[in-house]
Amino acid sequence: MADEFDLEIAQGLSQEEVSLKIKKEGYNELPSADKRSFFTIVLEVIREPMFLLLIACGTIYLFLGDLQEALMLLGFVFVIMGITFYQERKTENTLEALRDLSSPRARVIRDGKQMRIAGREVVTDDVIMLKEGDRVPADAIILSCSNLLLNESLLTGESVPVRKVQCGGVMDMHPPGGDGLPSVYSGTLVVQGHGVAQVVYTGLNTEMGRIGKRLQTLETEDTSLQKEIRTLVRDFALVGVVLCAAVVVIYGITRMDWINGFLAGITLAMAILPEEFPVVLTIFLALGAWRLSQKNILTRRSHAIQALGSTTVLCVDKTGTLTLNKMSVPMIMSGNDFFDINPDKNDDLPEKFHELIEFGILASQRDPFDPMEKSLKELGNKTLKKTEHLHEDWQLVHEYPLSQELLAMSHVWQSTKDEHYIIAAKGAPEAVADLCHMNHDELNHLDHNISLMASEGLRIIGVARAYFKKADLPGKQHDFNFKFMGLVGFEDPVRGEVPQAVEECYQAGIRVVMITGDYPGTAKNIARKIGLKEPEKVITGSELEELDDLTLQERVRDVNIFARMVPEMKLRLVEALKSNGEVVSMTGDGVNDAPALKSAQIGISMGGRGTDVARESSSLVLLEDDFSSIVSAVKMGRRIYDNLKKASAYIFAVHVPIIGMSFFPVLFQWPLVLFPVQIVFMELIIDPSCTVVFEAEPAEKNVMMRPPRNPDEALFNKGTIGMGILQGIIVFFIVLAVYIITMSRGDDLARTVSFTTLIIANLSLILTNRSWSNTIFQTMKTPNKALWWVLSGALVFLGLVIYFPPLQQLFRFYPLGLGDIILCIAAGTLSVVWFEVLKWLKGYTEIRILS
Repeated sequence: MADEFDLEIAQGLSQEEVSLKIKKEGYNELPSADKRSFFTIVLEVIREPMFLLLIACGTIYLFLGDLQEALMLLGFVFVIMGITFYQERKTENTLEALRDLSSPRARVIRDGKQMRIAGREVVTDDVIMLKEGDRVPADAIILSCSNLLLNESLLTGESVPVRKVQCGGVMDMHPPGGDGLPSVYSGTLVVQGHGVAQVVYTGLNTEMGRIGKRLQTLETEDTSLQKEIRTLVRDFALVGVVLCAAVVVIYGITRMDWINGFLAGITLAMAILPEEFPVVLTIFLALGAWRLSQKNILTRRSHAIQALGSTTVLCVDKTGTLTLNKMSVPMIMSGNDFFDINPDKNDDLPEKFHELIEFGILASQRDPFDPMEKSLKELGNKTLKKTEHLHEDWQLVHEYPLSQELLAMSHVWQSTKDEHYIIAAKGAPEAVADLCHMNHDELNHLDHNISLMASEGLRIIGVARAYFKKADLPGKQHDFNFKFMGLVGFEDPVRGEVPQAVEECYQAGIRVVMITGDYPGTAKNIARKIGLKEPEKVITGSELEELDDLTLQERVRDVNIFARMVPEMKLRLVEALKSNGEVVSMTGDGVNDAPALKSAQIGISMGGRGTDVARESSSLVLLEDDFSSIVSAVKMGRRIYDNLKKASAYIFAVHVPIIGMSFFPVLFQWPLVLFPVQIVFMELIIDPSCTVVFEAEPAEKNVMMRPPRNPDEALFNKGTIGMGILQGIIVFFIVLAVYIITMSRGDDLARTVSFTTLIIANLSLILTNRSWSNTIFQTMKTPNKALWWVLSGALVFLGLVIYFPPLQQLFRFYPLGLGDIILCIAAGTLSVVWFEVLKWLKGYTEIRILS
C-alpha cells in the first residue's frame, strides 16, 4: 500500500526542523477577520453623518433648554444604536457558529513516525498522509497514491472529483481542477483512496491564501442611497441655517423684538432640520435585516438590502447554488436499451438493469465517500433491496486501482457460495471497453450511446463483470475475461425551487447569468433545466482570456452561460458587467467565489455549504442555501425602497406646511402660529409615522412584475421630491386659508383651528401615501397595526391639548366648538382628495409625476 511504502522510505521532518520552519514561515492558517468589539461597532454606527446630525440636533435643543425635544432626539440615537448593535452582534455570532469549532487535523510523518497534529502546525516539506474523508491541510505534491480522488469544487466550482497521480520526480504545482495531476490543494476533500504527499505551500502561500490576498485589495462600494443621504443632510443643514438667520433678522427688524425673533428662528430650524431622514433610513434597514433573518437570510451589510431592489443581473454559481452538489443517477443503459430513473419510485427498475447496478456497486467501496459511488449505492438500496443482487456478506479479496494507463478499477470478490471469484469493474467507458476487448463495430455502437447520454449533460462510467477460478490472481485487470454490462449516467441535480425562482427573476426584469467551472455541455444542460434564456450561447474560460476588456464588455451583454471559469475570470466578469452599468448580485459558496462576491454590489453567499472566506466577503448569507430565498430578498429590497420613497415624500409633504406656517406669520407680521411645543407635538406624530407605519407597509402587488429601477435613479429624485412638495404646498394653502378666515376671532382660536387642521391633514397624508397606486379605501383592507396606534394616539393627544386646561395653556389653544371641528376635518381631508382622484384616474398604476 502507498502508506506502508512511504513509511519505509520517508523519515519526514524532525521536530527541530519543524520548530525552525514555524518561526520562519508562521503557522499554516489564514488570518481571520478580527471580531469587532462593542466600541468598534458603536463607533461605526455613530460616525455616519446622519447619526452625527441627530446628536448635534439633540445637543443644540438641550442647550436651548428644550429638554423634551432634546431627550426625544438623543433617545432616538440610543434606540437606533441599540438596534444596529444587536443586529451586528447577531451577525458576528452567527458567522462564528458557522466556522469549524476546532482546527482541522492532519496526519504527518515526523522522525519516521506517523502522528496526528493540528492542521495549523503543518509546515513546508512535511510528509502528510491522505485518506478518504480528509481535508487536505496544505498545498502539496503526491509522492504515492492508490485510487486517489479529490473534490476540488471549493476552488474550481466543478463538483465531479478529479483523479490524482504520483509525481514523476518533478515537484511543480499545477492549476486546480486538472485530472491525472499530482497537485493537491489546501481545503479540498479526499473522496476516495489514499496517498502520501509532500507539502509545498502553507498559509497565505496556498491557492486559498492567494485568493485571500486578492480580497484585501478589493473595496466594498458605498451604495447610492448612502451617498444620497449624506448629500441631502448637508443641503438641508445649509438651507436651515440660512432660513433660520433670515427669520431672526426679519422678525427683529420689522417688530424690534429680537428675543421673540430668536424664538421664531429656532421654531423654523426645528421644522426644517431633517432628523427624520437618517432615522427612517436606519430603522428601515435595521428592521429589513431583522425581517430577512426570519427568512433565514443573514444580513452582513444592511445597505445592501435596498440595493437588492435595483439588481439588474444575478450572477449564479452553479455548483451548490443551482445544484445540490450531490450526484444522482438519472439514466442507465444496458444492451441497446436506455432507462430513465424516477427518483420518487423504488420498485420500477426492470430486471434487465439489475446486474448493471449490482456490479456498479461491487466495483465501488463498501462504505463509499465518493459522490458517484454513494449515489450508486443509494440507487441499489432503493431498487434492489428485495432482490438477490445486494451482497453485504461477500468478502473483498483484491483491488485493482486506477492507473495512468487504464482509467478503470476492479474489485475481486469472494461469495459464500460460488466457487469462482467475481470481478466487478467500472471506469471511463473507453477504458472499460478496452478491458472487454470490444471490436470495431461494438466500439462504434458504444460511442453512439455515450454521445446520447453526454448530450443530456451526464457524467458517464462503464461497468463490466468477470469470473475467475480460485487461484493466484493475475497482476493486471486485462488478464480477466470481462463482459460489458452497460453505462451509468450521473448528474448533479438541479435544486427543485430553482426553475421557479429563475422565472420570477425574469418577471422582475432581472437577468440571470450562470458562472461555473464545469464543461460547456453540462452547463447548457443545466441552463435548459432551469429555464435560462439563450442556453446555447456560452463563453468558456479560455475564450474569455483572449478577450480584451472592451470586447468582453460587449460580449457579456447577451451571453448568460460562462463555463470553465477560474477565480480571476469570475472577478473579471463581474467587473465587465459593472462597467456596462449593471447592478450585480453575485451568489456563490466556494473560496473561488470570494473576490467576485466582494466586488459585486451585492454578494450573496451560502451559509450551509459556503466557506468562511465566501461568507465574510458577502453582503447577505443564505443560512439554508435556499436559492428561492434570493427572490424573497430581492422582493424585500424593492419593498423597502418603495416604502422609503413613500416615507420620504411624506416627510417632504408634512414639513412644507410646518415651514410655511412658521415663516409666513413672520413675513406678514401676523401672530405666531407655531411655537417649539407645537413642533414637538408634530414630531411625536411624524417620527413614528415615517418610520414604523411606512416600514410595516406590505409590498405593492406589482413589486415583482416591473423592471429594476434605474441604478442612477436617486431616491430623492424629481418624482419623490416633487410629489412631496406638491402635497405639502396644497396642505399649506388650505391651512393658511383656515388661519386667515378665523384670525378675526382671536389669535388663540385661529392658532387652535389651523393647528388642528394641520394635524388632520398630517394624518390624511399618512393614509394617502401608504400606496401610490391604491386609494385609501383599498389600503384600509391591508392590515397595519402601527398605523392605528399612531392615528388613535394623535387624536387622543390632540383632544387633550385642546380641552385639558394645563396643556391648553401650554399650547396657547382655545376650546373648539362642533362647527370648528367640522371645519378642521373637512379642510384637512380636502387637502389629499386631489391625490386620491389622481390615483383613481391613473387606473391604480404607480404615479410618476414630475419624474
